[in-house]
Amino acid sequence: MVASSSPRCRVRSALPNLHYGRFSPGPKNSLTDVPGVLCHTQSIIEPATSSHGPINTGVTTILPRADFFHKACYSGIFRLNGSGELTGSHWIEETGLLHSPIILTNSFSVGAAYQGIYEYCIKHYRNEENGEADWFMLPVVGETYDGILNDVSALAVKPDHIVHGITNASADPVPEGNTGGGTGMICHYFKGGTGTSSRIITADLSCSASASTSAPHNSAECPTYTLGVLVQANYGRMRDFRIGGAPIGRLLEEEAQAAAHKQPELPEAQQHAADLSTIAAQKDKKDGSIIIILATDAPLHPLQLQRLAKRAALGLARVGGNAHNPSGDIFLAFSTANEIPVQTVTAGGAAVDPWKPRELGIRVVDDQTINSLFEATADAVEEAILNAVCMAESMTGLGGRTANALPLERTKELMQKYL
Repeated sequence: MVASSSPRCRVRSALPNLHYGRFSPGPKNSLTDVPGVLCHTQSIIEPATSSHGPINTGVTTILPRADFFHKACYSGIFRLNGSGELTGSHWIEETGLLHSPIILTNSFSVGAAYQGIYEYCIKHYRNEENGEADWFMLPVVGETYDGILNDVSALAVKPDHIVHGITNASADPVPEGNTGGGTGMICHYFKGGTGTSSRIITADLSCSASASTSAPHNSAECPTYTLGVLVQANYGRMRDFRIGGAPIGRLLEEEAQAAAHKQPELPEAQQHAADLSTIAAQKDKKDGSIIIILATDAPLHPLQLQRLAKRAALGLARVGGNAHNPSGDIFLAFSTANEIPVQTVTAGGAAVDPWKPRELGIRVVDDQTINSLFEATADAVEEAILNAVCMAESMTGLGGRTANALPLERTKELMQKYL
């Protein structure tokens, strides 16, 4: 097995006969299938200079809704293994509220991302009368480490990148592979990065008191909910990588080692084996991480969203994630169904009295009927990770290290016996 030069495509195009679960994807098969959710990716790729090594990094921006500042979403988080960062997580655990953009980037750029969110909000929400930022917000920033391919010491991500991402977030399909915060990431020793997927789940509104005014976005005859996933995949070993249960990573690793041993006269085989050995040596020091963001328009309360986030671990496990000790496997889920007012005590508004309890009318799914959302979560996470790996292209970065793309043509051949 040698490095792949075949055109990249999503896993459904590469393996159309693979079973992707019982639920159909949305029209874009993307996080942005969830109505109102916006996203933007920026890649920062620069050659080495006298002051820094090669830069291969970026930023992914997710807006739970356009007016994230005033209208919070219910949210929940789950930590499968905690060798990573998700800022703002304490507030989410305390209140179940998300009212910040979600920024995904590299480990050394959390500070710049945090500052960038504040710079955007200061510009747009500062008190016009006295210039004060008299409101409450805790930015949400997640990270994975791209220092094998990217010179993290260059601190290439700046607050301006964050402001740009928030300003330009859209409902377009999310670009995958070497994009956004996933630009320099490695997954199962292959080039990894950003991946996304979605699922459509049929809803039952027969008992909903608010069915006429607050129904899911599809037709009243067949109401549905949408669940979308975005992953920043930077974890795992090749031997553990699986597609549909098939041990593709182990087979490809064995082929690479055998080719280098049996055909030493082939420079390409030798180079690929050397690339694999170099990546393996680096990953053995620090396995890597994965951040998973789940969005849905199903009306879930914070505890249900925490339960949804836990099910992301099932999709990760199917592909071969084992949550090793130095891995940061952190998952966040949010629902856009209910708009929870925030900034009504602060921000000069004083619209409510914080000392007088006030009721809010919200919708919520019956726990007894939540199984399809759990199942769809595992399926969509699995596909999003596979999309990240299938779409990523080979990349050479810091120290001349190369992370090769998954060889799609050989993968198709190996998968024939399993389909």
